[in-house]
Amino acid sequence: MSIKKQLGMGIMSAALGLSLIGGGTYAYFSDSEQTSNTFAAGTLDLSVDPTTIVDVDNLQPGSSVTRNFELQNNGTLDIRNVYLETDYMVEDAESNNTEDFGEHIQVQFLYNADKFDEVVFETTLAELKNMSPEAVNENIFYPEFGEQGLEAGTVDDLTVKFNFVDNGEDQNQFQGDSLQLNWTFNAEQGEGEEK
Repeated sequence: MSIKKQLGMGIMSAALGLSLIGGGTYAYFSDSEQTSNTFAAGTLDLSVDPTTIVDVDNLQPGSSVTRNFELQNNGTLDIRNVYLETDYMVEDAESNNTEDFGEHIQVQFLYNADKFDEVVFETTLAELKNMSPEAVNENIFYPEFGEQGLEAGTVDDLTVKFNFVDNGEDQNQFQGDSLQLNWTFNAEQGEGEEK
């Protein structure tokens, strides 16, 4: 090998050795920090008080019953919509009914306890049973709650009036009958929001 090659190889070996020594002894500052993060889901908690809204007997055609009840949002999230599902069962005392007793019970949803004369929506139990929950929300709860819905931690008073309609005809077939009404209130959250 020529002297130039040997000298070039020696210089390259020395440069490589210096870079390895320098790299092994190189020091730098460092720091680290850890964060603790939490994602907690809110709650929807719709309550009705009292849980039995109507419990009356000895009704006759022309009788009416007015009751107040509260819808309570005991959750941490706003309720955008409240849907009402209606179901009932008629117990026919004489087994002689040719008509549905629910068609003769008129339901009037009133604004609140202070405004008994302002009817929000009026229908019969039979019609209410066949309505979609969305239609009930649009006709009953939306006029009461508006766009904001039922905000978390709030209570809204509602008033309902039941009328045993006197249609001016023979209604003897309903004597002794009873009607068990079941209302199921379903809550739906509002839109998600930037936190």
